[in-house]
Amino acid sequence: MSNEGKKVKVHYTGTLDDGTKFDSSLDRGEPLAFTCMAGQMIPGFDRAVRDMAVGDTVTIRLEPQDAYGERREELVQEVPMSEVPENLRGVTVGTQLMLRSPQGAPVPARVSRVTPTTLHLDLNHEMAGKALNFTIELLEAK
Repeated sequence: MSNEGKKVKVHYTGTLDDGTKFDSSLDRGEPLAFTCMAGQMIPGFDRAVRDMAVGDTVTIRLEPQDAYGERREELVQEVPMSEVPENLRGVTVGTQLMLRSPQGAPVPARVSRVTPTTLHLDLNHEMAGKALNFTIELLEAK
């Protein structure tokens, strides 16, 4: 029985290969709700839930192409410090910024390097290039 197109609720915990937990609905005390296979989730997560029955728990490992994709170096942008707004000139490596695309859509960026002349912004998703492990429990499918 497929859950494709159904509204589902799951509890999940996501870890990296070294065991580091990066996210968990259990820690928030609220299940994650989404429409299965509607493109709201990373592809491998969606596919895992598609074939689960309510009450099932699965553990999966997703390669980057089934998660947030490979890391792309062309998404690391160098901005001349002369073009950086005055209020951002004191940012440090690791600072998260919210930029806007030319169409006005929000674009998250992380400061990856700061020099006296340039600010380096990484537009890759923070999980890009990483294999992700999930334990998923299907709570509901309607």
